[in-house]
Amino acid sequence: MSKTPAARPPALPFLLPRDFVASPEALAKVWTNEEAAHYTRWLATHHYENFHVVSFLLPKHLHQDFYNVYSYCRWADDLADEIGDTAESLRLLGWWQSELDRMYECQAQHPVFVALRDTTTRFNIPKQPFADLIRAFVQDQTTTRYQTWEEVLDYCVYSANPVGRLVLYLCGYSDSERQGLSDATCTALQLANFWQDISVDQLKDRVYLPLDLLAQNDYTVDDLFAHRFDKRFETIMREAVDCARVLFLKGLPLARMVDRRLSVDLELFSRGGMRILDKIEQQNYDVLSRRPSISKVERVSLLIGAVASTLTRAAFARAA
Repeated sequence: MSKTPAARPPALPFLLPRDFVASPEALAKVWTNEEAAHYTRWLATHHYENFHVVSFLLPKHLHQDFYNVYSYCRWADDLADEIGDTAESLRLLGWWQSELDRMYECQAQHPVFVALRDTTTRFNIPKQPFADLIRAFVQDQTTTRYQTWEEVLDYCVYSANPVGRLVLYLCGYSDSERQGLSDATCTALQLANFWQDISVDQLKDRVYLPLDLLAQNDYTVDDLFAHRFDKRFETIMREAVDCARVLFLKGLPLARMVDRRLSVDLELFSRGGMRILDKIEQQNYDVLSRRPSISKVERVSLLIGAVASTLTRAAFARAA
């Protein structure tokens, strides 16, 4: 059983990915299992994020494993977005793929892979979800426009769906039915995030709205970057929001097919994503002048609603 490490050992190169790859000392260090576990725990609890990596509802014995998986994802994300040079990001992502291959050949050296190796072995997690995430981050370096809905959804297969599958593996689920429902939820969450962050993604010259959808409404990327909100854009966003909402509804049954604690987390994420879609709708689909967000009070309300819904389902199940 994996144990959460105690206090941080002294004199370890605990660095964020961008600083780590620039440090010969960190790259050359031979990490013990204990040191590697301390590093992933540190990274998971000291990096910027909009959510807690480990929910307080998650069983304590899984915390370290979630830190390990999170650290892998965090590193891949940072190598893609925090380096500041496309060619160097692509080189580093290629190196990250080679380190992943080495881990599955029992030759892990990087602290993330030293820690992750124990997790993948105990939970029998295949390489594919991890490799798919790297593919998505590589795609982010080379593709900033998507012509059709099929292309957008295909990107989500690699950028979002592997995360849900990894969570299922950690919680003991590996069947295709649950994975399919998880894929729907994760794709919906990715789309909700895209629609919430349309103006933010413009700063990276990325457009996730299908170009075909823009063209059908006589709207251009130039219009988008000029923040032209009108009936054309409202129609575009209405379809985009509807697409995400259908996927959320498709994935909802998953919460009834997993452990109660995981069920609360799943329902909370779904409710949060759907709340973002509601917010977009409430501001008449204008995400160009104001980014929709969820307040702390609303987050508490969502949590209470998710817990209540889970307990109600459990009570009905017992009664049956």
